[in-house]
Amino acid sequence: MPGVRAAEAAADIAARSGAATHDIAIVLGSGWNAAADELGSPDFETPTDTVPHFAAPVVTGHAGRLRSLEVSGRRVLVFLGRTHLYEGRGTEPVTHAVRTAAACGAHSVILTNAAGSLRTEWAPGTAVLISDHLNLTGDSPLIGPQFVSMSDAYSPRERKIVRDQFPAIPEGVYAQVRGPMYETPAEIRMLRTLGADLVGMSTALETIAARALGLEVLGISLVTNLAAGITGEALDHAEVLAAGQASASRLGRMLTEIIRAI
Repeated sequence: MPGVRAAEAAADIAARSGAATHDIAIVLGSGWNAAADELGSPDFETPTDTVPHFAAPVVTGHAGRLRSLEVSGRRVLVFLGRTHLYEGRGTEPVTHAVRTAAACGAHSVILTNAAGSLRTEWAPGTAVLISDHLNLTGDSPLIGPQFVSMSDAYSPRERKIVRDQFPAIPEGVYAQVRGPMYETPAEIRMLRTLGADLVGMSTALETIAARALGLEVLGISLVTNLAAGITGEALDHAEVLAAGQASASRLGRMLTEIIRAI
């Protein structure tokens, strides 16, 4: 059962880190790894796959590390990398990190990702607050009659805090697709019609699981490329990683300020 597995992982983290509970969790997406260093030196760090029921990431740009550290008096759990639905393991491994965060006592989770932008004014390197999402995976991490309201999936309170700190940050709707292939230009036109501003292969399923557990969710996308068909250029993962590396220090400083405020 997901709850039992999360409890086992949380107990292992508490025993090995010496931190009985954590206040905030962060999941870092493709290219975000170096941003973790800006948060400070960890008190505890381990390969993620040494923690019960976690698997090592299979995607370049996901370090596969777990850190525990204190930031401005808050105990923070950082996942450097995630499991994606396209790996074929199902939704439970995809959402194990946020379930573990809840079992560790976290009240909030910050979900970051690398995303393609459907808006030409958001150039690579732009950080965008996720205001809402489209779950286009055809799947859900919830089983049975769990009728969770998703009307405020991305915490209005925490989004306001971020906007107050960073008034220029834009907000947009993120579409999660299953992947692993990038979208066709026709699919990007469809997504634009559906109301998407950003597209990627993570986050929405994690958000659903987190909200079902009562966590506040803050989502931040780093635009790493313009979506297929906008520039006429082919997309590749190296472009995603390069954009993340170029923005790492700035994103890490942003996360530090956000943690202080929420």
